[in-house]
Amino acid sequence: SESTCRSRTKSGEAMNKKLAAFLPEKADLRLKSVLAESSASRYFSFSLLYFAQGVPEGLTFFAIPAWLAMNDVSPLVIGSYLAMTGLPWSFKLVLAPLMDRFTIKGMGRKRPWVIFGQIGLVGSFVSLSLIPDPLSNTGTLMLIGFIISLFGCFQDVATDGMAVDVIPLDEQARANGLMWGAKAIGMSVSLAAGTYMINRFGFSTGVLVPAVCTSLLIMIPIIFLERRGEKRLPWSRGEASLENRLLQPSNFKAIVRDTYLASTRYSSLFLLAICIFTGFAAGYGQTVLPIFTIQEMDWSNGDYSNLFASASVVGGLLGMLLAGALVDFFGKKKMLFIYATIWMLAFGGFLFYQSMWFTTGIASLIIFGLTAMEIFTFIAVFALCMAHCWKRVSATQFTLYMTVGNLGRSAGSGAVGYVKEAFSWHYTFLVILLALGLLIALVGFLRISRQRTALERLEQKELEKMAKPMVEVDLSVKTSVGSESLKIKSQY
Repeated sequence: SESTCRSRTKSGEAMNKKLAAFLPEKADLRLKSVLAESSASRYFSFSLLYFAQGVPEGLTFFAIPAWLAMNDVSPLVIGSYLAMTGLPWSFKLVLAPLMDRFTIKGMGRKRPWVIFGQIGLVGSFVSLSLIPDPLSNTGTLMLIGFIISLFGCFQDVATDGMAVDVIPLDEQARANGLMWGAKAIGMSVSLAAGTYMINRFGFSTGVLVPAVCTSLLIMIPIIFLERRGEKRLPWSRGEASLENRLLQPSNFKAIVRDTYLASTRYSSLFLLAICIFTGFAAGYGQTVLPIFTIQEMDWSNGDYSNLFASASVVGGLLGMLLAGALVDFFGKKKMLFIYATIWMLAFGGFLFYQSMWFTTGIASLIIFGLTAMEIFTFIAVFALCMAHCWKRVSATQFTLYMTVGNLGRSAGSGAVGYVKEAFSWHYTFLVILLALGLLIALVGFLRISRQRTALERLEQKELEKMAKPMVEVDLSVKTSVGSESLKIKSQY
């Protein structure tokens, strides 16, 4: 009866108030460990996960090439090592649909893959430390570098997919700044610590530093759940959330089709080209700078590593505090244009002012500036990539942008050796200026609002398909007139 319902409602509200007096702190603590329900947890956990991504990259892409250059390894071998190490990042397009399709749903859509990637990284670094005489076994060094990057891809793709799933649209630019700033800091810390340990205690001991760091950071995806009610580990208590069950695709065909539809729009095609040239410029610059400073300017690998680490820390901090906020305030296209232009001007200093090549202070200032601008440029590019993604396949589509960018990075790293063998340093730096010039020119062709409108139309079509009746129920009701029945069809 109505009076009974009212009585039960009042007693229930009274009971809830009594329970709230005892359990508010406990309830808040549980919610703070759920990424979908706490912005502070999202910023904190994704910053640390991106820091974890920077740790292996700092060692494999910077510390080891600088160490090889110090030991008079040829630019062709160093470029081949970097190309081989960067190659797995081109496989992200294969890994992303795999992660979208298969997972342990009770633990979340991407969190199990994050844990898997970090465990693989620890094992790979231990294997790297076991290589006997790496300078004489560069083939084995390249193979282990390939494996490290492969597990790094698992961790990277899973983290990106989890970020797209749980970070709201209005937090994405700021989150990108925090994440990429943290990644830059992770790279610089790994580079500085790894270089110091390699020079002081030898190669085998030095490469164990990132293994220890990565093993500690495994606790982040274990502590923080994607959504409420999930289990932390496969044997823990919990179950998959309703949202995860609805988001999980049932086949690869739908993933491929929707990614193709979203990625072949006008603005998206130009964004793909921008990702290629951004990656090429980054890979080329990261390969040419340690070779140039160590073999041409007579720096030690410690000099270069310390400078790059300091520049990455400052650039990362500025990226966390300013880059994302400036992108939000002034717009993604405008800030990408500005960041890329400053990045190009910094490299132009090496091309047009050859007299200062051996002036350590000026060269250091230029390297400092271009390292920071590279970080800022990537933050703007990734914010654009998220804005171009269709939420239905955002993980796979975002990975597509990253994949073509890493193809460009691998091509840039591999090109350095061949360019330097054929040309002087003047023309070697000219190549990167041409790549950055093309990047800046392509920014003007981006149409973000046009892309969003196209995605809204695609989403509307999908909703119309889902709105078709799944079940038709035929209810027959006897009328009071006689044997004639009234048929009512209901759709569910």
